[in-house]
Amino acid sequence: MSKSAIVLIFVGLFLAGGVISFWKQKLPKGVIAVLGLGAVMCLGAGVMRL
Repeated sequence: MSKSAIVLIFVGLFLAGGVISFWKQKLPKGVIAVLGLGAVMCLGAGVMRL
């Protein structure tokens, strides 16, 4: 496993936690969507680099 893959997966999980937190706080859906998209992209890039 390369360091960049580990970092991308960690960042993706961190952003996914932010999505859950923002959802519970009832923040605007646009903010949650952008954060969720970033989380999915980071996780996808990390998994593809494995």
